[in-house]
Amino acid sequence: MWVLPFLLLACAGLSGLDKESQQGHPAHHVEGGFRNPDSAITRPGGLVRAKYVAGRLWANLIATRNVSLPREANDGQALRYNNPVATVTWVGHSTLLVQLDGVNLLTDPHWGKRAGPISWVGARRLNAPGLRFEDLPQIHLVLISHDHYDHLDLGTVKRLAETHDPLFLVPLGLREWFAENGMAHVKELDWWQEYEHRGLRLVCVPAQHFSGRNLSDTNRRLWASWVVSGRSKRLYAGGDSGYFDGFKQIGEALGPFDLAAVPIGAYKPGYMMKSVHTTPEEAVRAFENLHGKALLGIHWGTFDLAEEPPDEPPWRMQKEAERRKIDFWRVWVLKQGETRRW
Repeated sequence: MWVLPFLLLACAGLSGLDKESQQGHPAHHVEGGFRNPDSAITRPGGLVRAKYVAGRLWANLIATRNVSLPREANDGQALRYNNPVATVTWVGHSTLLVQLDGVNLLTDPHWGKRAGPISWVGARRLNAPGLRFEDLPQIHLVLISHDHYDHLDLGTVKRLAETHDPLFLVPLGLREWFAENGMAHVKELDWWQEYEHRGLRLVCVPAQHFSGRNLSDTNRRLWASWVVSGRSKRLYAGGDSGYFDGFKQIGEALGPFDLAAVPIGAYKPGYMMKSVHTTPEEAVRAFENLHGKALLGIHWGTFDLAEEPPDEPPWRMQKEAERRKIDFWRVWVLKQGETRRW
């Protein structure tokens, strides 16, 4: 009997708020929530969404798909004793451990076994995290892009709050959710607002996506990506986004970026994903728009979210980069658990 409410929840999360912007507020603010920069973005109808979500639910229940990604052993020791060197470690999906100017930050941390509303329902984790939670260095800052279950895992953020007490930097509307779950060390920002923490400049920047965790909160909370600027290096940390002109605006306003982490997975079928997820080819185009020096593909191979083979996104990204004559050493496909200087 749990299938029907979960199906309704997932479908509701794709519906969106088709309302006019509020007078005197930014254009992406609407009554009761938010909308995308391009208000003309449309998504499939309810029956189409229901059929797709039912298929993904069944696929995760019968657990027929598996993938074994390359891994690099990482016990966290070098990370715990590192201070001056800028590094990035891919834990999995959109979870990165970034070290910059003595600050340890996580993006969209997720150490759960599923991405869903309860522990036994939702997208299965196909690979264990590349770094054990217990092996983390002291975490000072956590960046959350939006409230979807594969980017905001309640168990993980509560554990971080209890053991590390980091500052959670979140888009508008999410501070209340954190407070309701017992976490108060939170700062929320609107698009283009910025905040300084431990010497880093953090800017909340637009994305083309949507939000929602249940039947009543569709697009009530904002979605975003993040720009992190240190003394000499800049990072673009993407969450989820379809390809949009905002990449050019971000690149022109805040680039160039020493490292651009751009999502490359969950793009099939196109009729469901086109407006809210970039394909690997679009991710390369976004990287060029952002004026990035190195491209790191994220949001792939970890959760069974879509219909493309879980290990397909990186080779498509590399092939497109080659077609665009981007030097191969600028296109990064990290092993899970791998740490690289940037």
